[in-house]
Amino acid sequence: MGSEKSDDGGASLPSQSCRDAKQRKVTYFYEPSIGGFYYGQSHPMKPHRIRMAHSLIVHYGLHRHMHVSRPFLASADDVRRFHSDDYVQFLSTVSPDLAVAAHANHSNYRTLRRFNLGEDCPVFEGLFDFCRVSAGGSIGAAVALNRGDADVAVNWAGGLHHAKKAEASGFCYVNDIVLGILELLKIHKRVLYVDIDVHHGDGVEEAFYTTDRVMTMSFHKYGDFFPGTGHMKDIGVGQGKNYSLNVPLNDGMDDESFRGMFHPIIQKVMEVYQPDAVVLQCGADSLSDDRLGCFNLSVKGHADCVHFLRSFNVPLMLLGGGGYTIRNVARCWCYETAVAVGVEPDNKLPYNEYYEYFGPQYVLHYKPSKQDNLNKPEDLEKIRTKLLEQLSRLSHAPSAPLQTTPSVADVPEEEDEDTVMDVRPYCHLWNGQDFDSDHDEDVNDNTKSSNLAAGLG
Repeated sequence: MGSEKSDDGGASLPSQSCRDAKQRKVTYFYEPSIGGFYYGQSHPMKPHRIRMAHSLIVHYGLHRHMHVSRPFLASADDVRRFHSDDYVQFLSTVSPDLAVAAHANHSNYRTLRRFNLGEDCPVFEGLFDFCRVSAGGSIGAAVALNRGDADVAVNWAGGLHHAKKAEASGFCYVNDIVLGILELLKIHKRVLYVDIDVHHGDGVEEAFYTTDRVMTMSFHKYGDFFPGTGHMKDIGVGQGKNYSLNVPLNDGMDDESFRGMFHPIIQKVMEVYQPDAVVLQCGADSLSDDRLGCFNLSVKGHADCVHFLRSFNVPLMLLGGGGYTIRNVARCWCYETAVAVGVEPDNKLPYNEYYEYFGPQYVLHYKPSKQDNLNKPEDLEKIRTKLLEQLSRLSHAPSAPLQTTPSVADVPEEEDEDTVMDVRPYCHLWNGQDFDSDHDEDVNDNTKSSNLAAGLG
């Protein structure tokens, strides 16, 4: 496989292989109201980043290469396919006023704490509608793949991988990924889930920990870092044993090192597991200079994961996730949309509603920072070898009758002699610092309403 030199901040990446030359049918889900949801002034999660990404996508003309669809709002019954009845009932009725009043009512306050609503996961206006948009897009993406209407389906409002069956976590309330995968399993025997967010994809792993119909893979920072899970020894239990793979990494992960882990492990997974569909969570907090992340990937290095998985010609769902330096999130998801449709956009950004956010360079590909890579080659080799050994224990791709769906019940704990490595300390994803102090992150901007949908016709 050949390679090409990058002159815009990315590492040298592989040229397009002959097996990747096939044109793809791409369906893109976008709800214009998504950018209006607001976690709070100082909160790092900004749904506005999705509107910014959409702006770049439209001004690059990428929407002309794909089918653009407005997602339906997932119903409470749709959400209950994974989440518990009482949790869904709570999400659908809670409001900021009720949350404020709960502090004067011990019983109601206990309910907030029970479902983990608080600093990381605040109650904001339109909370359940926000969840319905995210979940509706991922379920709709799965339906498009199931029907054969799309080869690649994109929902940048999805990817909220921390949400649990009856609990919010890490800025996530409803696990749209699990709901999308459950929809895929109606048609497909095996689904591969891959997560490149800097944080471990714990909610998705937990949901499918006991089944072989879904293999989960997460490339993430491990250690004293939210959510504190994702050790290599977490491999699944029962029928799901060896079908959970975790790639724990250290600070400063760069393009070359990441690609050296991603390509051989994914290649082996595709050969051994033979998934009928793939879901890729493209959390952009693994990019260089993210406000909560600690990796050092370029936009091209991040998008190389999309390019590589696309090359296998398997139905592919692309979802969003983390990402807290919003101008870089918009760059990343715009470029990965371009990769999905097979277009190489110009590095110079077209003028758009948020042009000032991307100064002073005004380019799609920014240069990663000069950050030390704390991932030693010998350590990465050990991890890679260990994971390839785990995959070698899977003698053949599992089969399952289509009417059987994996359980989404609570996951049993697996005993391990090395109790130190199994410690699961609870930690916050965010330390409460103000994230609206800089001009380019000040996105409480209701004057810039979403008029971009008009450009889609």
